[in-house]
Amino acid sequence: SEESVNFRLAKHLVYRKVRKALGLDRCSKCYTGAAPISRETLEFFLSLNIPVLELYGMSESSGPHTGSVPHSFKLTSCGKALTGCRTLIHQPDQDGIGEVCFSGRHIFMGYLNMEEKTREAIDEEGWLHSGDLGKHDKDGFLYITGRIKELIITAGGENIPPVPIEDAVKNTIPIISNAMLVGDRAKFLAMLLTLKCKVDAETGEPGDELSPEALEYCQKLGSKATKVSEIISSKDKAIYAAIQKGITAVNEGATSNAQKVQKWVLLEKDFSVFGGELGPTMKLKRPVVAQKYKAQI
Repeated sequence: SEESVNFRLAKHLVYRKVRKALGLDRCSKCYTGAAPISRETLEFFLSLNIPVLELYGMSESSGPHTGSVPHSFKLTSCGKALTGCRTLIHQPDQDGIGEVCFSGRHIFMGYLNMEEKTREAIDEEGWLHSGDLGKHDKDGFLYITGRIKELIITAGGENIPPVPIEDAVKNTIPIISNAMLVGDRAKFLAMLLTLKCKVDAETGEPGDELSPEALEYCQKLGSKATKVSEIISSKDKAIYAAIQKGITAVNEGATSNAQKVQKWVLLEKDFSVFGGELGPTMKLKRPVVAQKYKAQI
């Protein structure tokens, strides 16, 4: 589609200078892969006219299996299968979510001298099972929704992927930094929540003081709290009410009662690499968190 005059002016007067300041003036395309990227980050770069395109694959698939291109991409999607690659959503549920499987000449032959592990990865029909949960939209774009090993199986036997619910809570409640859904073999779901706070620039250790964004949010609600400990010790009515309101809003979008968050608790310290709750790619270490906060759970 044709670009408007205002957009062409913005590209020349603003965006080009921003790219140069970031050291990206000679970069024709920006790609991301290996670990999930937040919608917030993608939107930030897109606001600077720097679309960050997602690639998705495994070492066992010789690298990328799906990808986005500048003229065809959707935020948070990993794009479509590359030429010569085929994707299967194995045993999809009612929402179309199932295990993402790969096929094509790019799939590896197997693990050296590890026949049993190879049989676990590649089925009899030649499909490589990724261990990732995902779905296709009506246009064929692939979205990764979680990992099979992350699935929460409730006491009622319902399989629940936690990531979509956790992301929904973080997107709905601006003051929330991290969220972890718990409820494996339990009668209902609960959630561990942390608040956005200032972080030590040298060590990466989360502090007690609220971040500027969280502080502004509290002030809008009429709260005078400036620290995480103040909110928790006093059970700040304004903050707790706002969090419950957000949880209720997320629950309204749940596909079943089993997927609704029934209880939640605020933790005194945010998750971090320093504390061991997050890995180097900022991925949540669920077993570590579950062990560390088993008393709260």
